[in-house]
Amino acid sequence: MCSSAVLLGVAACGGDDGGSEADGNTITWWHNSNNEPGRGYYEQVAADFEDANPGVEVEVVAMAHEDMVDRLEAAFQSGDLPDVYMERGGGELADHVEAGLVRDLTEDASEEIGKIEPGTLAGWQVEDQTYALPFSVGVVGFWYNTELFEQAGITTPPTTMEELYSTVETLKGAGITPISVGAGDKWPAAHYWYYTALRACSEDVLTDAVTSLDFSDPCFVQAGEELQALLETEPFNPGFLTTPAQEGATSASGLLATGQVAMELAGHWEPGVMQGLTEDGQGLGERTGWFPFPAIEGGEGDPEAQLGGGDAWAVAEGAPDAAVDLVKYLLSDEVQTGFAENDMGLPTNPAAIGSVSDPALAQLLEVRDASPFIQLYFDTAFGASVGGAMNDAIALLLAGQASPQDVVDDTQEAADQEK
Repeated sequence: MCSSAVLLGVAACGGDDGGSEADGNTITWWHNSNNEPGRGYYEQVAADFEDANPGVEVEVVAMAHEDMVDRLEAAFQSGDLPDVYMERGGGELADHVEAGLVRDLTEDASEEIGKIEPGTLAGWQVEDQTYALPFSVGVVGFWYNTELFEQAGITTPPTTMEELYSTVETLKGAGITPISVGAGDKWPAAHYWYYTALRACSEDVLTDAVTSLDFSDPCFVQAGEELQALLETEPFNPGFLTTPAQEGATSASGLLATGQVAMELAGHWEPGVMQGLTEDGQGLGERTGWFPFPAIEGGEGDPEAQLGGGDAWAVAEGAPDAAVDLVKYLLSDEVQTGFAENDMGLPTNPAAIGSVSDPALAQLLEVRDASPFIQLYFDTAFGASVGGAMNDAIALLLAGQASPQDVVDDTQEAADQEK
């Protein structure tokens, strides 16, 4: 055992850093808050947990996100997982459950589960059992420049696709590029199809597709047709097919941050990204507005449902019971409030909601918690192979090189190979 109870690097001491000590008194905890203030905050959280649980030590391994994802993948393959780790949910979680790698928390953490909105929790449930506790979940919507909307005479954000088309034409008429999209990175473009599918398809169809990998329902083609109709309005920035998502002033986020476009479809990370892309560090500042993705006329999806994703704490099967206690503590009022105050994410515990100070992010929390259903990003929900094929086909659709039916066919072909 290392001399320090809290390890701040993967190589902080020799030996394996996954799995539990034989006596069950040491818990290994992996997370991706490897910068301040998150890293220091989690140090203190671990120390406080140890103080409240004499005899228990928490070995914390903080690493960069991509490093953590790679190491977790290796751990899933070997079956030698840390006791507490981050789950992204959806099809990935279902695979881990089927392999017997993750502990069912339904009964052991029932009090904490009861605090989380059902729509938020659903992405980390398999057959109505909860296997991970989401601690930070956001939703995707349109971030927009309120000043440019006012300049174009737009007083109300669009609530339907028809209104979105009209908004696009009004902005173009005022000499303003309506929307930026970082299609060069594929996933920002894919979010459009994800959302049109969420509006066109019922919750039952989407939930069934996660397990059946069946995309035969006509709503999936309808989703592509709705996206194609948007494309016909030519709403995007010049060169959008090669535009990066977030890197530099000419990225999709940079174009919005610097006032060169009116809006962008993005997640809760967008204000922070934009702040890093302007010289004053403020991004859009007080000009920041947000509205949810519009409804589709005749669509079977609930217009209040949202696309989103986040992270949840899971416990490895076979981990000591103290690991469950740690995960429950991480969802406590105290820890989630500190999480929000340190701007580490969007908390799921209602007691911490008031600690989010940014008005736009606070609005997102209200929308998220009022949503009857939060659809995890499809490439997470359906797994890497199916999601990757889907994203590739959507990129081709935006390039005019694929039809709505092609998107469905390519996705189904990848899904059939997984069955």
